[in-house]
Amino acid sequence: MHASQGRSAGLGLALASAFAFGGSGVAAKPLIEAGLDPLHVVWLRVAGAALVMLPVAWRHRDLLRRKPALLVGFGLLAVAGVQAFYFASISRIPVGVALLIEYLAPALVLGWVRFVQRRPVTRAAALGVVLAVGGLACVVQIWSGLSFDLVGLLLALAAACCQVGYFVLSDQGSDEAEQADPLGVIAYGLLIGALVLTVIARPWGMDWALIGGDARMDGDPVPAWLLLGWIVLIATVFAYVTGVVSVRRLSPQVAGVVACLEAVIATVLAWVLLGEHLDAPQIIGGAVVLCGAFIAQSSTPKAPPATPVAGSAVDGGTESGAGGAGGGGADEGAGRTGGPGAELSAGRQAP
Repeated sequence: MHASQGRSAGLGLALASAFAFGGSGVAAKPLIEAGLDPLHVVWLRVAGAALVMLPVAWRHRDLLRRKPALLVGFGLLAVAGVQAFYFASISRIPVGVALLIEYLAPALVLGWVRFVQRRPVTRAAALGVVLAVGGLACVVQIWSGLSFDLVGLLLALAAACCQVGYFVLSDQGSDEAEQADPLGVIAYGLLIGALVLTVIARPWGMDWALIGGDARMDGDPVPAWLLLGWIVLIATVFAYVTGVVSVRRLSPQVAGVVACLEAVIATVLAWVLLGEHLDAPQIIGGAVVLCGAFIAQSSTPKAPPATPVAGSAVDGGTESGAGGAGGGGADEGAGRTGGPGAELSAGRQAP
């Protein structure tokens, strides 16, 4: 009974995390359209969340000595890189399209395994890559000569590549006995990301008056400070924390499936709140991208295996998810990435 209640609570937290992450781009785009530079929006998001997470960083200050490379990698790639490229991309292309492109990350990881590490992958993994790429061709409507801004598409692809870079970095040493606490890694990743973005974004040149004004969501005025508060508190702090707790209560595979809902939620919210409509081929293509991403994710190896085939059933036990209590490899959702022994839900996204 207790285990069942724990799984139900974990599922609820995973859904809440997916909803929170999915709303980040929808809240950020009106701020960008109101005149804020995408890099300034990213800096506000990361710096605000870093301040909230300072007590957590202090509690896990031993990570600075134990895992400096991991913290720097998470800060540069999973925080600064993914979010900066994602927010820059949604300033040019629809939110749903940008997030679906990020779901190429698991497929790109398998490309790294096959062509850089020169390790074979299973047929299921190859099928996942083919599905993801084919679905993406439908999303961007390649038959009409790319109906979206090419620069925006490349920026979204760069966000996916940042996820891959962090996945490759974080998988090193994931079998160590003393693994990093995911909340501590998130806290320091936000701090490091904020420092890096301060140099790049130069927030002292930002028009701060815009934050006190209104932004528009599909023509309707919304206070800019309210959107910013959502991005910092809900789409970042709340999303990361609930994502971490949910993976601890669920198996990594289940959490990975729920994470795929982030792209669906982001697309629906952008449709309802921003008026960014997708046509039928794009919706079908998006479903195919998510299906391919899930297959590729579940076939991603945790570490160099004892067996010769990457992504096989005996390769690393639980291939998807970040091996905390579940002991797996890395949870690759949109805009979210898993580190050594750490259920690091985001991005992302993510963003």
